[in-house]
Amino acid sequence: MAEIYFTKEHEWIKVEDNVGVVGITAYASEQLGDIVFVELPEEGIIAEIGKDIAVVESVKAASEVYSPVSGTIIKSNEDLNSTPEIVNEDPVGKGWFYEIKISNNDELSGLMSEEEYQKHIGD
Repeated sequence: MAEIYFTKEHEWIKVEDNVGVVGITAYASEQLGDIVFVELPEEGIIAEIGKDIAVVESVKAASEVYSPVSGTIIKSNEDLNSTPEIVNEDPVGKGWFYEIKISNNDELSGLMSEEEYQKHIGD
C-alpha cells in the first residue's frame, strides 16, 4: 500500500515501491485560487530535495513547487498542460504533477505524516 507524506511547503508525495507521485496539497490549491498554468519537469531531470522542480500559476500568484525527495523524474502529468484546473478539483488525485524514482529513501523520514501536516496548517 502506498504511503503519503507532506512537506512544510505544501507538497505531498505518495510512495510505493521506491517511486513517488508528487503534487500540491488541497490547502495549497485553495490558497492559490484558480490554477491557470502548471510548468512540469521533463522526464530524466534529476531532482534535489528542497529545490524547485515545477511552477504553478493561479489568478492570484505564481508559486514554486519543491521536490520533497531527491531522484529522477520518470513521468509528468501531461493532462495538466491543457487542463491545469484539475489541480483545484482533485489535488491529491488526478491533479498530481510528476512521478519520481527516489534515490534516497532516508529522505522520507524528514517529511510529515498526514496528521502532522494537518497540525502544521492549523486544522
